[in-house]
Amino acid sequence: MKKISTTALSKILAISSKELFNQLQNLGYISKEQDKWALTQKGHDAGGEYKETKQYGQYIVWPEDMTLEAAAAPTPSGKLISSTVIGKQFELSANKINFILSELGWLNKGLKGWLITEHGKKRGGVQAEDKKSGIPFVRWPESIISANSLIETVSHVKGTAVEKKVTEKSCAEEVGFREKFAAKHRAADGHFVRSKAEMLIDNWLYMAEIVHAYERKLPIEEDVYCDFYIPTGKVYIEYWGYENDQKYLARKKKKIALYKKYGFNLIELEDKEVQNLDDILPRLLLKHGVQAY
Repeated sequence: MKKISTTALSKILAISSKELFNQLQNLGYISKEQDKWALTQKGHDAGGEYKETKQYGQYIVWPEDMTLEAAAAPTPSGKLISSTVIGKQFELSANKINFILSELGWLNKGLKGWLITEHGKKRGGVQAEDKKSGIPFVRWPESIISANSLIETVSHVKGTAVEKKVTEKSCAEEVGFREKFAAKHRAADGHFVRSKAEMLIDNWLYMAEIVHAYERKLPIEEDVYCDFYIPTGKVYIEYWGYENDQKYLARKKKKIALYKKYGFNLIELEDKEVQNLDDILPRLLLKHGVQAY
């Protein structure tokens, strides 16, 4: 089994390296000794080991396919917390927090209670159930409170979000694209979109009474926005136009790679599909549990 560094593993798990170190510490896999991370016996049992190179010195490596779902139950020290505790941190109800976690793709609403998703497991969440009622719920590592995607979504829900400054090249490219293709087409539901094709897609979703967001930021560390997002089914829709624009094609390639990297549900549409949405979209949406008619 290939072993990789903690930083490399954090990219596979779609979390920051700082957050992963916190989760590994909360799970008891590593501990801080003299300002350096050290493996515990539990960490060794999980497949961790030391590696040393001339360039980086000694550091910890992990199995490439490692996940963070090994914590089977909350510890006596309270390392795993409930949505109620998370809610107190953000001054929101537990129910509101669960819906936010669901919107991020970390939970699914069950017949009763909440069920963890694969993305939630990667975040260190652990499935549990109420001993009396049997209703399922999820516990989370304390470090979840510092997850950037959670903080951003909470700030949007509470109306306290502020526009971030563009500090990275990828962000600058995204902003440059938005400036070049201004959102000037008004859809039936009031959304201003960037092309007539996007307007047709937005209008179709609205008339089908499908709740959707336009240009929602993906719940990942990278600053990337989708064209449309459907909370039911956790489905993203991308319309690919401007096929003669090389910068656009490079941007398209990067976005597709990110969707694959994080395993998001993606529907891709081109002009030929947009001209036949009534036949195309219901079938594609149904594959992700979204019923159009």
